Amino acid sequence: MTHCLWGRQPQAPDCLLVRWIFLRALALVYLCAFLSLWVQIHGLIGSDGILPATDYLGLAASYLGPARYWQVPTLGWLSSSDLALHIFCGAGCVFSLAALLGWLEGPAFLSLWALYLSLVQIGQEFLGFQWDNLLLETGLLACFFAAWSWRSHPSSIVPSRRITLWLLRILLFKLMFMSGLAKLASGDVTWRNLTALLYHYQTQPLPTWIGWYAALLPGWFQKLSVLIMFAIELVIPFLIFAPRRPRLLAFWAILFLQTTILLTGNYGFFNWLAIVLCLTLLDDLTVPRILPPKVVTPSVLDLSPSASARIKLAMVVVYGAVFVSLSGARVVEGFGSSGRSSSVFDGLERWLSPIRSFNRYGLFSVMTTQRPEIIIEGSDDGQHWIPYEFKYKPGDTKRRPGFVAPYHPRLDWQMWFAALGGPRQERWFGAFLRSLLVGSPEVTGLFARIPFADHPPHFIRALLYEYRFADPAIHHSQGDWWQRNFVREYAPTTSLQVPPPGP
Repeated sequence: MTHCLWGRQPQAPDCLLVRWIFLRALALVYLCAFLSLWVQIHGLIGSDGILPATDYLGLAASYLGPARYWQVPTLGWLSSSDLALHIFCGAGCVFSLAALLGWLEGPAFLSLWALYLSLVQIGQEFLGFQWDNLLLETGLLACFFAAWSWRSHPSSIVPSRRITLWLLRILLFKLMFMSGLAKLASGDVTWRNLTALLYHYQTQPLPTWIGWYAALLPGWFQKLSVLIMFAIELVIPFLIFAPRRPRLLAFWAILFLQTTILLTGNYGFFNWLAIVLCLTLLDDLTVPRILPPKVVTPSVLDLSPSASARIKLAMVVVYGAVFVSLSGARVVEGFGSSGRSSSVFDGLERWLSPIRSFNRYGLFSVMTTQRPEIIIEGSDDGQHWIPYEFKYKPGDTKRRPGFVAPYHPRLDWQMWFAALGGPRQERWFGAFLRSLLVGSPEVTGLFARIPFADHPPHFIRALLYEYRFADPAIHHSQGDWWQRNFVREYAPTTSLQVPPPGP
């Protein structure tokens, strides 16, 4: 039994090498997140962007008063100018490289968490994705996992490493289990009758060309895939708390699921971050021996930790107690339970919500069965219309769906959400149309092609189409990857004399 559960080396392994690899991988995810945001931040929340951060903070200050510093914790209170946005993203890249190289590891990860929290708080709709919150939650735990010394080494001793390792495993459990539970709890019929994947590949925000081929697989295979997904999200996570060999099974199963999602759709850095969390399921006896044994052997065993080490250990214990309590309460709540035990944590969760590090998860709990797409068109005379071409979202039916991740085109993603509602439900959409009418170069730079390169159009309109993957026969004969049908006008013809729709 011992051999079956633990393998040939049943002794309790350390996590020195796992800690070192995990933090390097997380630093790479942070680097991708900051670089991805940096190249588009001015068009999104810059002074001439769609939702200027300065205007948002001005409104927050007028409504919240002194409470704004806790309700909206951000370095943007010091400055939210275009230069400040550059500095925040640039500093994030610098600290990511420092953490990658093991320089000032603890301060680097704390700085990364504070910088990304600052950007999420002022990013409004454009930085409200679940993986933004997941990066913050993982990043704050990484501060306890990191070595607070000048130079980190695989053999660096961190007193709280074992506790933090298990907190990270609990985070992975929460992410996976709540994702599966949310699908069942939503009551969505496509998840319950196992037909969700018949729609998912073509209705997800940014599919890949592999997703186009995956949609052609027979119905029985799609239903079997949903069953396997539910097994990985609802059953396999319990193996996270099992001995080594069952835990390795959880590692490979979750890695398989995240890889298939990564190949068929573009979800920014989400799948990469989930894979990084999977690394915590390993230990120093199971990771590949990429370093010599003497490198991973502790040089000094800290049997009598210093006073500062005891303080750090006490901090992670307190934080861990709050983290486990809130996570457990939300998992129980996912079963539909409500009552005093849940309400006890509501106030604490609301109080801690501004730091975005105690979150709920559940992507695609309700499956979209159709794919509406918004096509923006411009005109000089109101008669002849030319479409704007986004860089990544479907538009031209002959353009092949591509791979974008870990880059996250946030405007393209928001256009997917906007198509599911209406222009008055998306407060940013009216501001977006105004930016196109004045020809803001920061906003037009987010497009692959604009119809008027030397001047902004006099008129703008938005049309709604229903898109679906092209039939294989049409694809091979005409080269189309998509087919589309006109549905209705999404937003009426607008000029600078006629206010765009939306608040």
